[in-house]
Amino acid sequence: MKRKFLGLLFLAGFLTVYFTTGAGNYLPASSVYVPEQIPGKPFKKADTLRLAFTGDIMMGTTYPDTALPAKGGRMLFNDVRSTLRAADLAFGNLEGTLCDSGVSRKTVSKISYAFRTPTSMAPLLKDAGFDFLSLANNHSLDFGWVGMKSTEHVLDSLGIKYAGVKGRKEWTMIEKNGLRIGICAFGHNHYTVLHTDSSTVFRLLTMVRPKVDILIVSFHGGAEGRTRSHLPYGKEMFFEENRGNLRDFAHYCVDLGADVVFGHGPHVVRCMELYRDRLIAYSLGNFCTPKGISIAGVSGYAPILTMEVNHKGEFLNGKIVPFIQRWGIGPRIDKTGTVIRQLRLLSQEDIPGNPLVIEKSGGMRKRK
Repeated sequence: MKRKFLGLLFLAGFLTVYFTTGAGNYLPASSVYVPEQIPGKPFKKADTLRLAFTGDIMMGTTYPDTALPAKGGRMLFNDVRSTLRAADLAFGNLEGTLCDSGVSRKTVSKISYAFRTPTSMAPLLKDAGFDFLSLANNHSLDFGWVGMKSTEHVLDSLGIKYAGVKGRKEWTMIEKNGLRIGICAFGHNHYTVLHTDSSTVFRLLTMVRPKVDILIVSFHGGAEGRTRSHLPYGKEMFFEENRGNLRDFAHYCVDLGADVVFGHGPHVVRCMELYRDRLIAYSLGNFCTPKGISIAGVSGYAPILTMEVNHKGEFLNGKIVPFIQRWGIGPRIDKTGTVIRQLRLLSQEDIPGNPLVIEKSGGMRKRK
């Protein structure tokens, strides 16, 4: 009896240490409590929610040189606007700042960039249909806290929600169709809410999950470049920086109650999978980066992922709406089928036994 008590005491101590040291590993699903949906909440809504997700957005920059699209960017979202607006909620990653002044502390070179998008272009995001933009990336602090505050102020004025910066707004909530949708955004930089810290992930998701009906997780992670399309196993390093163990992280989020997990950061699209009837998109690539970021080859693939979930957050169906970026112009419809073929191939090769079926048309369903 004494040995059993000591064993239980040791286990409790181990778990306490595990979640307070930020070990980069995640507990297996059987060890994680998955919270129930909010009980007794009346449903004054349709039973489904239509969502749209995109990758990186950097509409143009004035630093160190001016690289802006023509006509103030008014044509950037012409081909994608109807798809984004048709969704109940649309999500993306804001790769950079919305500010008009300041000098970056970063050393700008071929492998280091600083993005300063004029605030006059910000209304284009609202007009396109975006409801949420992640700030948990490696460019949101390009112009220090002045640039960060400017970005937050502009998004607040437009009514666009955001999250992902440590100690500021780590998560947010949007109410739609009688549902409370919680959104957590994670990154790999010191000022972001870190997905590389298991204790932070556990703390935030277990805090938010009981407050909402549907939980969406955004993450910025993975190594960058045209050769990084395949999702590796284990931890990814890029320029000696830990960019995360993304398979384990995404599964861990679902184990803790996340209903959708979508990623960005590698600047190329990556595979998608269904895990416990929840959709994970490991990278949606560059979405609207007409200048200042390479869009050559696979780096220009710019899909919109649309999907329907029920009021429990379970995946019902989805569709890949394919776009390819044109230099200086933005995302334009892909009539060649190239983008869908790439996502189908990656999802088949990188997720053995994937329950997600991606049709040649881009339609998505659960394997029967």
